[in-house]
Amino acid sequence: MRSAPSTAWKEVVQPGEEAQLEALAREFVAMQSRIDAKFGKGRGLHRKQVAGAAARFEVLGDLPVWAAQGLFARPGSYDALVRLSNGGAAKASDRKPDVRGFAVRVNGVSGVGALGGPTTAQVFSTIHLKAFGFSNGVDFSNFVLSAVKSPVAMFGWLIKRFGLLGGSRFLGVMLKGFKLPFTSYATSSYQSTVPVANGAYAVRYRFVPTSGNGSDGPAGCADFGAEIADRLRSGPLAWDLQLQPFTSEGETPIEDAANEWPSAFNTVARLTLPQQDLDSADGKALQASVERDVFDPWVALAAHRPLGSVQRARKVIYFASEKHRGAV
Repeated sequence: MRSAPSTAWKEVVQPGEEAQLEALAREFVAMQSRIDAKFGKGRGLHRKQVAGAAARFEVLGDLPVWAAQGLFARPGSYDALVRLSNGGAAKASDRKPDVRGFAVRVNGVSGVGALGGPTTAQVFSTIHLKAFGFSNGVDFSNFVLSAVKSPVAMFGWLIKRFGLLGGSRFLGVMLKGFKLPFTSYATSSYQSTVPVANGAYAVRYRFVPTSGNGSDGPAGCADFGAEIADRLRSGPLAWDLQLQPFTSEGETPIEDAANEWPSAFNTVARLTLPQQDLDSADGKALQASVERDVFDPWVALAAHRPLGSVQRARKVIYFASEKHRGAV
């Protein structure tokens, strides 16, 4: 029998975390500046946009109480934008293993935002991996900064942080995740891997492709943008958004992002990318607009405030990155 959704979650901020994140944000911006010199102004992570597309976000009705919160409190339909990306700090070939990003910006919402002021948008930020890989935002940030320098620096940091055996084991698990087959953005599922509030509850979420999206693409795809554009010229693509509730600190920890949650998912909305031509003049203009836009999980209603260490790191580091590239 599965545990019931619970409101007994809490965040636990470690002493000195804020100062650490501020220092890491400065290092991220310095890294971003160095990579800008090669590729031009861009994001600190998820720099390579694979595609940007128009979408429609439909909230369903008759949801359980724990799910029917904030944006999901009542049925509704919203315009949305979707940004597909590779996760790296630089722009690399699509054939290279990478974290694949699937970010959704739902526009036309209205309410108090997660940062305190009003907001008109709700962002959902997901990746194709089922688990984040790092327990906390400080470790993740330090890992990225070392990995961008060199493989030697990355492995050196892992050994320093987790020991020789622990670092080697961690690297093996990470590489195994990177080797998971990925042949098309259209046929993949995407997970938040970290929690957000859902009213008084807390959830993780995922986007699951519908059967109408078709079969997997070719192995070793060299251009995922062209592949998704071909599909959208032929017809729409759709994903179901599903929420997964916090049940207890033991089963569904808020602060530890490294593990999957075992609680059941519930479908709350459908995201549809209508048939469109991404290579038309209008399609290229839309993609340029998506590239300039902000897909930060802290662009959110207060009812869906990001939770946990990784999300707090994103709050500080993403904002610094956005400010650097002139997006805010």
